[in-house]
Amino acid sequence: MLANENSLVNETLQTIHKRHSVRTFAEQDVSDEQIRILLQAANEAPSAHNQQPWRFVILRNRKKQELAQLVTSKAGDFPKPASALLRMAARSIMSAPVVIAVANTGELIERGAQLFKIEKEMARDFFRTMEIQSSAASVQNLLLAATSLGLATVWLGILFLLKDEVLQFLGEPKGEFMAVVPVGYSMKSSSGPQKEPVEMKVKRLG
Repeated sequence: MLANENSLVNETLQTIHKRHSVRTFAEQDVSDEQIRILLQAANEAPSAHNQQPWRFVILRNRKKQELAQLVTSKAGDFPKPASALLRMAARSIMSAPVVIAVANTGELIERGAQLFKIEKEMARDFFRTMEIQSSAASVQNLLLAATSLGLATVWLGILFLLKDEVLQFLGEPKGEFMAVVPVGYSMKSSSGPQKEPVEMKVKRLG
């Protein structure tokens, strides 16, 4: 159930409530126009100093299969729990008609010391965090936009274990952030996990 009656008539809150991860996709394709809409939404995310420190990489067909093969080939290098999740991620990549990867450009980190006249190492850590925050917001916009179009997604966080290998595969420089998001239509109707009451996550001061 949504939080209150006002939420029932608010499309944005409905979309937030409906979004959940889907790991198995139907064979139905995702159009170029749908992808353009998702990327436009992702590009509208807030970013530090409006630098938009992200790049989107679209994978279909052979390149998508090669990414899945890369993940599978590396899975055995990790302990069993992580290995199992990596293999599951590879299956999601294969199942989806399209995969959207998001990577930092690193431009904000490079310019940080010039924008703020502070010590170089401090500036790098400061702007590194800003790049991560900005790109994460971009991915969330993408996930919500997909839900609003009736599409299913999953953010494959386990692939961060292979961040450098995946970035190299994508032709992107080593960076601080990388997200891989399979996109498609859900194989079957499903709902997300039950969330803990928000009251359990709130701390009030003053």
